[in-house]
Parts: sequence; structure tokens; C-alpha cells
Amino acid sequence: MSSSTTSQQERYTLHYWPQIPGRGEFVRLCFELTKHQYIDSTDIPRFQALLLSSVPASGQPTHFAPPILEVASSESKEPFYISQTPAILNFLAPRLGLLGDAHALSGLDREVAQSQILQLCLVALDLNNEVHDTHHPIAVAKYYEEQKDEALKKAQDVRDSRIPKFFKFFQLNLMAQSAGSGGRLYGSKTTVADLVVFQVVDGLKFAFPTYMKGLEASSKFDAVFQLHADISKELSDYLGSSRRRPYSDGVFRYYPELDGPAPKNLA
Repeated sequence: MSSSTTSQQERYTLHYWPQIPGRGEFVRLCFELTKHQYIDSTDIPRFQALLLSSVPASGQPTHFAPPILEVASSESKEPFYISQTPAILNFLAPRLGLLGDAHALSGLDREVAQSQILQLCLVALDLNNEVHDTHHPIAVAKYYEEQKDEALKKAQDVRDSRIPKFFKFFQLNLMAQSAGSGGRLYGSKTTVADLVVFQVVDGLKFAFPTYMKGLEASSKFDAVFQLHADISKELSDYLGSSRRRPYSDGVFRYYPELDGPAPKNLA
């Protein structure tokens, strides 16, 4: 049975917090780009029950945090539940056609390619986590105002050192692929990795607008910004709709004091 046929027989519900895009947005982008039907649930009591349950459903693991993907299928009496963003993305990619050129592979070649695409996702998600730490560098449970001095130092380091390092990595991968493809991280077609990088770059544009304008003007990472522009076009219907949640108090937050100019000397 093909992955596309399998996905058509499965019903997906994304459980996440209301209002903010957060880490659930990486999952939404998969459904929205492929125009695959899903339920975007903000039923807090429902997913809190999943988080707090001490008895796993049908022997399945419990969940530490959202997003949680609920998978219902005619082949199973009970739904399946998957949490942790990269695990969900790795599950959905072959089902929604988001392995790009790797879909044409088989056996070990396909398994390795899928793992390499996940590898790219994980790097981008590492950057996502570092951006979160710019406003919560000490403790997640404390307010930003309680750790503002430390946040200023952390944001400076992320802007000056960490973002350029990650962008250099993305740039190198995009340039390595561009000779025989269309400017994607793996092959010539959009994969889940491209969506993850798009979302991180998009969030950075919101959180650090001055910095990101300077970074783009440097022309050091043209392929990265071109990827963002290309994926924006592919997602234009969704990005212009009410389904796209605005940035606010999630991972990407705008505090003017945490923004600043891009470093002049970019390696």
C-alpha cells in the first residue's frame, strides 16, 4: 500500500495550545502545504488529559508536552498518539509526500534519505530552541522580566554567533543541492526539512527584524532567504488565512531590546 493511500485512510488531529503557533506550527505546515485534511484541536482539557494520564492508551507511551498528533485509522479500534515535533514530522513526511526526491527510492537508500531529511529538521529545531532561550535563558517557569539581564546577554550571543553558524550550515546544504535542483535542502522538491527551516527563518524575522534585515543585506545567506521566499509562495493561501496564527508569546517573541544590528564580520 502506498504512503499516499495510507494517509488517505488515516484521520489526523493536531492537539496544541490555542492562539500561538509554537512548535505545533511545524506540523500544521505539513498539512497546509499538501492540503491534507486535518483537525487543528485546541481542546485544552482533552490534550491535558493525554499529558497527565498515568495509564498509557493501549500500551502506548505517555506524553511529556504538546504537540500531540492523534492518528485514527480503520485498521485500528483505538487511535494512536505521537508527540515530540521531530517524531511527528518523521511520521508524516512519507505519508504526505514530503520526502521530496527520496520518494522515488526504496530499501536502504530510502531509509537513509529519510533519516538525512530528519537530520536537517533536527538542526533547524535546535536553532528554534536556542531562539526560545533568548527570552528564557535561566528558567522556563520564570517571566522574561525576571531574567531580563541574562536574556540580553543570551540574545547577543545568539545574534552574533549562533544564528550565523546555523545559517552557514543551511546555506552550504542549499548550495550543494542547487547545482542539480531547485534550491531545496534535499533534492529538487520541497521536503519537511524545507518547511522547518522556513518557519524558523520566518519566526526570526519577527523576533529580530533589524538583525534579520542586516543579515539578508549581507548577501552571505542568499540561498536561505530565497528558500524562505519560495516556501512563502507555496504556502501563500495558508499564510494569508486566519488559520495562520500570529506570533505573540510563543517561541518567537519581539522584545526591541533583544534585537540589534547584524555583525559586520560574518564568516
